[in-house]
Amino acid sequence: MFVLGIDPGLTRCGYGVVSRTGRRLRAEAAGVVRTSPETDLAYRLAELQEEVGALIREYRPDHVAIERVLFQVNVRTAMQTGQASGVVMAEAAAAGCVVALYSPNEVKSAVAGWGGADKDQVEQMVRSQLGITTPLRPVDAADAVAVALCHLAMLPPESGPGRSVREAVVR
Repeated sequence: MFVLGIDPGLTRCGYGVVSRTGRRLRAEAAGVVRTSPETDLAYRLAELQEEVGALIREYRPDHVAIERVLFQVNVRTAMQTGQASGVVMAEAAAAGCVVALYSPNEVKSAVAGWGGADKDQVEQMVRSQLGITTPLRPVDAADAVAVALCHLAMLPPESGPGRSVREAVVR
C-alpha cells in the first residue's frame, strides 16, 4: 500500500510518500511544493493542483492523507491553507484515491505517542520509524511523512503482497 501524506500550505505544501508491505514501512519520497506569494492566488492554486496531480501520477498512492487545519492565528494564512487543502482533496478524489483527514493532535499522537509533541519530536519519531538517519528538511516534508504514518497506523496491516516501487511508478 502506498500513502501520500500532505501537510497543506499554499507557500509550502509538504508531501511524503510511505509504502507498507505487511508491517514493513518504507519512505519513498518527501519534499515540498512551493508557490510564490507574488503570484495571483488562482494561479498558485492551479500550480499546486498540477504538482499534486504529478505526484499522484508518479507514485500512484492508494490513499491520500491530509492534515486538517483546525486553528491558525493569521486568518489569511488559515484561508490559504484551507484552499490548498481543498485543491489536494479534489485532485486526490478525482484520481480515485481514498482521502482521509487527520487533526494535528491525531498525527502527533500516532507518530510520537502523545498529542502535545513538538515538531522536533515528531520529526525524530518519523526518522526512527522509517530508519532515516539524516534530518528531514524542510519541516513541512517531515510533517507530511508523519501524516502518512498516522494514516497507516489507523489501517490494519495488509494480508497480501504489496506493490514494489517500480510497479507503483509504471502502472
